[in-house]
Amino acid sequence: MIRVAVVDDEALVRSGLRLILGTAPDIEVVADCSGGTAVETVLGSDADVVLLDIRMPDADGLTVLGQLRAAPRSPVVAMLTTFDAQEYLTAALRAGAAGFLLKDTDPEQLVRAVRTLAQGGSVLDPGVTGAVIGGYLAAEAEATAASAVDALTPREREVLALLGEGLANPQIAERMGLAPSTVKDHVRAVLGKLGGLNRVQAAIVADRAGLITSRPGAGGPR
Repeated sequence: MIRVAVVDDEALVRSGLRLILGTAPDIEVVADCSGGTAVETVLGSDADVVLLDIRMPDADGLTVLGQLRAAPRSPVVAMLTTFDAQEYLTAALRAGAAGFLLKDTDPEQLVRAVRTLAQGGSVLDPGVTGAVIGGYLAAEAEATAASAVDALTPREREVLALLGEGLANPQIAERMGLAPSTVKDHVRAVLGKLGGLNRVQAAIVADRAGLITSRPGAGGPR
């Protein structure tokens, strides 16, 4: 069972997400709250995945993200956002967000996204892909990223492409016909060669490098 916590300042949004996720037999919403009590509530719920509003009047979503990521048993955190919050995306990416979802994400895509996050993958809603890529590559020299991709072996480039689809290690292992331990080593090598990026950052680099051939919607970057 995937344990999910929802943090948003709007009760209607929280109840809607709870209702949608509650239809999945393998997902349980164990907590929902506004930003003011987020850290205490989330850590007390022992959630595996957190859907966190990036901008709230009673708490800074980026500060909450940092505190959750610093916890001893840090949950996976995906940011809930709207089109007018693009200035926060790069900061959230740097702070360790595992993905970005629009609040009006299709219910089926939302369920798939939570499952992907729980398996260690990343999610990037098509509606924010351009803003995240543009913001990240404006801050991180695009030429450096391109040079790092060129230095990867053919197998590592294949791994990077699958990271770009938002796949978790077990999914990559199945796609490539490799042992999970081997994939883990490849992923560690790829992220290291790209300068110690996280999986979402690596997915952005894969997208810009033109490595992604499958575009699964909210389950991975477009």
